[in-house]
Amino acid sequence: MTTPQSSEFDKQFATTLARGLELLRCFSPQRPTLSNGELSALTGLSRPTVSRFTYTLMKLGYLTQERRSGNYELGTAVVALGYPLLANLALRQAARPAMTKLAEQLEGSVSLGLRDRLNIVYLETSRGRSTLSNRVSDIGMSHPIVATAIGRAYLCACTPEERSALINECKVKTPELWKCHEAAVNESIAGFGTRRFCVSLGDLRPDIHAVAVPLRRTPNAEIAVFNCVVQAFQLRAGELENDLGPRLLAMVQSLELMV
Repeated sequence: MTTPQSSEFDKQFATTLARGLELLRCFSPQRPTLSNGELSALTGLSRPTVSRFTYTLMKLGYLTQERRSGNYELGTAVVALGYPLLANLALRQAARPAMTKLAEQLEGSVSLGLRDRLNIVYLETSRGRSTLSNRVSDIGMSHPIVATAIGRAYLCACTPEERSALINECKVKTPELWKCHEAAVNESIAGFGTRRFCVSLGDLRPDIHAVAVPLRRTPNAEIAVFNCVVQAFQLRAGELENDLGPRLLAMVQSLELMV
């Protein structure tokens, strides 16, 4: 199993802790329950090691066990662990009214995300009068950086050095995904200086279109990213670029003055 920033030469790196946390990251909406054998296959850890980890995580409330199958699923302690981050994120609190208003106006969803490795994870989502599934936009959901408007907007807000390092990491760790979306990434970066937002025309799902805008107040500040997701049938030709994009950009620019 590969752990982020791990190194045999890094004496401060707690490998056992990292392995336990990586076990929790195996669970997803597509894999809500997993057995010790499945966790072993996903992480590369031996089954006895996985068994000790799942036992400990269950005792601490981070995992629960299904009675019938004996498989594991995430426990409520995982939610409690993340709540202080959400509660203390000032931008999330400040942005919620504007996000809700725009989502209702556009009959789509408006989300706020931060980077998690090679993905963007949603920390806040507002949905308007829309049949958009929460499988598209919901708190805690993550999508690949290179495959989405919100991820490519993050890249556009990076310094050239940061962007180069992140793209290289994507090329090494997710080569097929990079190959599939390389042209869209390059197009987004080239066009960002003019329009200040990125678009996605069905990259994740052909029936879903999106526009995204980053927010970075200083070169050293963390990059937050906002997107607006709508169903393709709702849009007229050019509406995403000429209407939704500028409206999302105006919302983000107003927030930049508030926080």
